[in-house]
Amino acid sequence: MLPSLSRRALFLFDPETAHRLSILALKTRLIAPERREDARLRMTVAGLDFPNPLGMAAGFDKNAEVPDPLLALGFGFVEVGSLTPHPQEGNPKPRIFRLENDRAVINRLGFNNDGHDAAMARLSARTGRPGIVGVNIGANKDSVDRTADYAEGIRRFHSVASYFTVNISSPNTHGLRNLQARDSLRDLLSKVFAARGKLANGASAIPVFLKIAPDLGEADLDDIAEEVAQHPLDGLVVSNTTLSRTGLRADPHETGGLSGTPLFERSTIVLAKMRQRVGSRLALIGVGGVDSAETMLAKIEAGADLVQMYTGLIYGGPGLPGRILDGVAQHLDRQGIASIAALRDRRTAEWAARPLPA
Repeated sequence: MLPSLSRRALFLFDPETAHRLSILALKTRLIAPERREDARLRMTVAGLDFPNPLGMAAGFDKNAEVPDPLLALGFGFVEVGSLTPHPQEGNPKPRIFRLENDRAVINRLGFNNDGHDAAMARLSARTGRPGIVGVNIGANKDSVDRTADYAEGIRRFHSVASYFTVNISSPNTHGLRNLQARDSLRDLLSKVFAARGKLANGASAIPVFLKIAPDLGEADLDDIAEEVAQHPLDGLVVSNTTLSRTGLRADPHETGGLSGTPLFERSTIVLAKMRQRVGSRLALIGVGGVDSAETMLAKIEAGADLVQMYTGLIYGGPGLPGRILDGVAQHLDRQGIASIAALRDRRTAEWAARPLPA
């Protein structure tokens, strides 16, 4: 991410140090490519007007330190977090591992963050600035009531969040993914929307998305779709990192969630299967293995309204969002397409027909 160093030089640092250097570079505006605007890329999703459908996924800006510099890279929106009510260190180091030959990363961070208060102070300071900034909320690992932590996240950030993502799919907090089970999910969503309802005061409600794992079976997807239909959820984020090691050239035998290129196929299949289950109304954000115009377009054709990336930026550098958007614009030129929204669902049936990888 540092313009004065090649990627290889930056990779001489351990991953967490390199990440911190990236945050510092963004803070000091050492990285500030011009933002690209193209009316054909504008999207209205969940009542929000996005300048383009490419977003920065949660995990990069965990503590809401650099949402505006990230928007300046060309992203149409940025998601900060995951944020927990209380600060926590996360899991022991080392906990991030680059798989350069696979253009992938394994992490077992465990919701390390500065907590609600620190992030709220930063987000409050940017009040009035343009740009869509979502808040990804999580639960402390030692919480006695994790569902209450999510409701607290809604209350805490309601005045500053463009949207919320309820993250119950990280594999790095013990037992968290159990909240995807239908009874647990029902209880969680009931509390989240009860908290949101008390804060709306007649105004438009802040959109809420649910982030799910890619390691779900067909029956699990059925349960989630059926439960989601019972609540005023605005959309799903598909998906988080995977525990699978399918597709790796060599398994490093490190625990944690895998992201990057090897996740693309699995996450896109789950995305398409969920689109078929939830129908056309619910918004879907496609995440996993996005690192080019081609992979972004594939997500949209599989059923995504919006797309997010993170690991691709590690390997592609700060100019990657602009290159992706330029590539998408060129595709629209070649096809004579007036709006990127016209591409959604073109290949949903094809992707959904594929079996989930082992």
